[in-house]
Amino acid sequence: MGRNVLMSSLQNASFSIIFQIMCRCITFAINAFIVRNVGREVLGITNVRLLLLESTLLFLSKEAIFRSALSSRHNKQCSWAQLINQLWITVPVCFALAIPCLYIWLNWLSTVDSVYAEQYRFGCFAIAFSCIIEMTAEAPIFVGQVFCFVKLKVILDTGHIFIRSFIFILIVLMNKDITIYAFGIAQITSACTIIVGNYAFYYVYIPKLLRYRRELKKVDDKYVLRERYGQHFENMDDFPFVSIKQMLPGMLPNPNSIFNSDLQTLVLSFAKQGILKQVLTEGEKYVMSVSPVLTFSEQATYDVVNNMGSLAARFIFRPIEDSSYFYFTQTIARDTALAEQKREMVQEASNVLAYVMKTVTSIGLLAFVFAQSYSGTVLLLYGGADFVEGGLPELLLRWHSLAIVLLAPNGITEGYMFATNTSKQIDTYNYYMAFFSVTFLMLSYQLTNWFGPVGFILANCCNMSFRISYSVFYINKHFRSVGMIPLRKSLPGPMYLSVLIVCGIACKISEAYFGERSILCHLLIGAACTGLSVGTWSFENRELLRTGLARYRTRKQSLVPNELNGN
Repeated sequence: MGRNVLMSSLQNASFSIIFQIMCRCITFAINAFIVRNVGREVLGITNVRLLLLESTLLFLSKEAIFRSALSSRHNKQCSWAQLINQLWITVPVCFALAIPCLYIWLNWLSTVDSVYAEQYRFGCFAIAFSCIIEMTAEAPIFVGQVFCFVKLKVILDTGHIFIRSFIFILIVLMNKDITIYAFGIAQITSACTIIVGNYAFYYVYIPKLLRYRRELKKVDDKYVLRERYGQHFENMDDFPFVSIKQMLPGMLPNPNSIFNSDLQTLVLSFAKQGILKQVLTEGEKYVMSVSPVLTFSEQATYDVVNNMGSLAARFIFRPIEDSSYFYFTQTIARDTALAEQKREMVQEASNVLAYVMKTVTSIGLLAFVFAQSYSGTVLLLYGGADFVEGGLPELLLRWHSLAIVLLAPNGITEGYMFATNTSKQIDTYNYYMAFFSVTFLMLSYQLTNWFGPVGFILANCCNMSFRISYSVFYINKHFRSVGMIPLRKSLPGPMYLSVLIVCGIACKISEAYFGERSILCHLLIGAACTGLSVGTWSFENRELLRTGLARYRTRKQSLVPNELNGN
């Protein structure tokens, strides 16, 4: 097999980032459309309650089976027929899970207003049905991932999102009183798109592959056939299917048992991890659904604000975290004490850690200060006057900016820790993470009863504070052996902090004076203050910027000779 798996992985990662950004933009647009045209209560029912049912069914039904199948792909004892049979188990598993989940969603969770009761019931059944039929496409999806059909995945995922959004908006525009019906119909339609798209591709691809193989035997030169067929049929000698029917269970020739025992054991192991992962990932929504304290309107408000606040994490902090993690893994050895490693490399890693921490902390503080004056303005522009009425969205976004301040250093400190931890240390941290997560769920429930939706943000802040404390303790202990304390240099400078305070006061005065008179003037003052703050930080850290620019130029110049030499 000559497929470039590394290149496929990189393409898949790149497309995934683009796809996530696109989905986030579409979600923002649809949420704004619902808020402005239908109301927050409907948004809470669809985005919190119904999407939670979907993620629960999909994750628990396929995550463990799909991951174990990928892990067993190169196990010679596990045949393709056994893999296909295993993937089709997702259908009865999803059906079996749908029964208790539907009962819980319809009878145990906080009740829906009678106006939406019938629509909500339809929505639950529509979500369950769409998840069950979507599982029938797991086999071709798995085949596409194994054989590196990256473009197929991108096209189908994009089409699935656009079709779902188009049908939903079209029905709502015709009658906004049936929004939840529209949501359920759109989910079923998009699931059918996934199924038809995947099977239609292989219905066309497999006959062409068989013709390619027959002609390759006669020509014996794949480059002759490349112009006629393209490159999608090359290096596919191990493609096991000669008919689309063989992607159904029990249709592929199988001299072995129906299922592989090692694969079944692996599925159980992944399932145990998956249940905990699902609870931790969707913990806030589970608490919202169980707790009767929050109304659907408040749930929708929290969901919108949380998505808006997480933009900084997804588009600013995440790339910095990923790059820093990669740098630390290449610079510091895991299983060797720092005292035994090159002093220059350790010193450089210490400086990079301090500078990155200072940068992300400065960004977090900038977001916190300006969120105190511009949360209401941003939300007004996004959701309209009805959305910000009552002040809850503005209050949530202001508090969420505090979580951003903690989110910034948390990713970097944990990134360094994971990049330099030994296997034993990682296992130890997993126990702490389980404790932190359980504590987070308990705090979420209790603080929500005390403070309403703000309680979720406070619980999240407590959780990140625990994790930062653990990471900082590890980093200080790790560098103590070489006499370095990098985190001492990680705080922003006094000049930047002073300007930030002054700008924060100026923006609050602007909000009080221009908030209801002229949003444009208020925004212009904020832009000027932001420019002043960034300029001050750049001046205060000019040596850091100069060093970074010099290294960038050196690296760029070193690449030019390689390009000229064809390397």
